[in-house]
Amino acid sequence: MRRLLNDVFRTLWPRGEELHGPLPPLLLVLTVATGLVDAVSYLALGHVFVANMTGNVVFLGFALAGDNDLSAPASLVAIAAFLLGAVGGGRLGARFAGHRARLLAAATAVETALTAATVAVAAVLDATLTPGVRYTLIVGLALAMGLQNAVVRRLGVPDLTTTVMTRTLTGLAADSPAAGGAAPNPGRRMLSVAALFLGALLGAALVLGGGLVPSLALPLVVLAAATAAAFRYRTVDAPWVRPKP
Repeated sequence: MRRLLNDVFRTLWPRGEELHGPLPPLLLVLTVATGLVDAVSYLALGHVFVANMTGNVVFLGFALAGDNDLSAPASLVAIAAFLLGAVGGGRLGARFAGHRARLLAAATAVETALTAATVAVAAVLDATLTPGVRYTLIVGLALAMGLQNAVVRRLGVPDLTTTVMTRTLTGLAADSPAAGGAAPNPGRRMLSVAALFLGALLGAALVLGGGLVPSLALPLVVLAAATAAAFRYRTVDAPWVRPKP
């Protein structure tokens, strides 16, 4: 238990000279944003994910098999936009390859701008959520999530993918003392799962109780906060800002 609490503490309040500096808590904030936007896309935009592409691939198979509650075009549009966003994230990764803090700051700024655009579209056209508007929102959010995933992959912080929890949960179980493992980073892994759950819970509550615009405004606020925090470290010259081998 002491080891778990120490791991949680180091994740939430890292020292500046540690291996990943403030990146872990910032990525946890992005994980909350992921849960928020996937709740919005699934519950309000037609049973499609904008961050969880594994779900979209499965949904695509279900839709093509005849499930009328799912949309093959929506899944395809989300996947295509996500891939395009990932290309953009890869280009940012190449541009800021030598400084992880600048990379994260640039990525979150672009994410915030894309999410702000979706909020503006939803605010103007919320009452007329036509297929065209729905696809516009899916594209904007999936672009942001594709970029986020590509950049997080480049940052290389273990157990903080901000989206995929299957590997995280597998690691928790397979590396646990019960399985004969050393249980590395159990606190970080648990926080990652909890952050996604919290985002999904809050996002669903807003969609079901408050409507589309408020549910999109919250991830915008979260991303803006992450951007402001990340920009504080743009000029830092510490070991953690350098890319990991």
